[in-house]
Amino acid sequence: MQEDNGGQFQREQRTLRIGIVCPYSLSIPGGVQAQVMGLARELRSMGYEARVIGPCDGPPPATFVSPVGNSLPTASNGSVVPIAPDPSAQFRTIQLLNDENFDVLHVHEPLAPGAAQTALFLHPAPIVGTFHAAGESTSYKLLTAPLSRLADNISHRVVVSKDALALVQGYMGGDYEVLFNGVELHRFRDSASHTFSNPTIFFCGRHEDRKGLDVLLEAFATLPANVRLVIASNGPDTKRLQQQYATDIRIDWVGRITDDEKMAYLKGSAVFCAPSLRGESFGVVLLEAMAAGTPVVASSLDGYMNVATHEVDSLLCAPGEVAELAAALLRVINDGALSDRLRNAGEQRAEQFSMSALAARYADIYERLAHEHPIAQPAQPGPVPRLRAALQRMMQ
Repeated sequence: MQEDNGGQFQREQRTLRIGIVCPYSLSIPGGVQAQVMGLARELRSMGYEARVIGPCDGPPPATFVSPVGNSLPTASNGSVVPIAPDPSAQFRTIQLLNDENFDVLHVHEPLAPGAAQTALFLHPAPIVGTFHAAGESTSYKLLTAPLSRLADNISHRVVVSKDALALVQGYMGGDYEVLFNGVELHRFRDSASHTFSNPTIFFCGRHEDRKGLDVLLEAFATLPANVRLVIASNGPDTKRLQQQYATDIRIDWVGRITDDEKMAYLKGSAVFCAPSLRGESFGVVLLEAMAAGTPVVASSLDGYMNVATHEVDSLLCAPGEVAELAAALLRVINDGALSDRLRNAGEQRAEQFSMSALAARYADIYERLAHEHPIAQPAQPGPVPRLRAALQRMMQ
């Protein structure tokens, strides 16, 4: 590999093998999971041998995914995350990392228990670590010293927003590159559209307090009879909210949906609503709506304001303000000129966060690390010595 005059590394004949590690179940919808899968697809389209490693509750979502076992729902950051911290999942992670001989590892949410921490502990190849979380972290508060030692095994640290930077740097220190999340623009633009007979608001997020679904439902109750609401996904508050609003026939609870279904609902809706109250590090869900050509109404959280600007490409409301949220939704539904303006500006904004541009930047990082820390390629597979050494290290 040689460096060109622009400082970027030119690829050798041998294609880099990139292992992307996700601590969260890849068969359960989530922001980190979507970034991992989208990045892997883009890297593979660029010719890289990218493979994803992580928990899966059911069949892997793609042929390039290697599952390490089922997940265990675990409380984190005011939510519940599907991680796999059990010994069997860790053992499977060790086996995969040993057998695949990756040139570079890209570990998302690298300090999360399970596959991510195991990858950092072993560090069989140079590691890129991308930190997504923002807000507060009990784990960081209580385990700063051991987590900092693990973080020392990361060769290049990335955060997805200034809010994520504030969290991890406040506890771990170190230098970080800010690389915003990406959107697979073509998938949203080219997807099918669901047909609605009435103006429809679409919500897609976990049914828990921090996502603000209670606030949206209270606001929706004040809207005209011809407006409908589609609520995707589920969570700990689902049963309570369904019972509370059981008499409102305008609400359609569609449960957990596929990516294709999400894109179709987005494209067919009059407005996408993200009424979160806290804990959002980056507004990728807003960018997805913008890419689909759907006007956005959301909370004025710092994480969302990374990508959305009030009265330019979205309408932003103070978190938890029911009347303000209802008024904003009604404005978009009733004002065709406003809706068109938000839609057009949103599509332009989404252009600035393409997954292809993000993948190209990560590819530059991978190439540099592979050049600086070459991994000896064995003449033939020899997993036993490396696996035995890894297990011995874990038992010390």
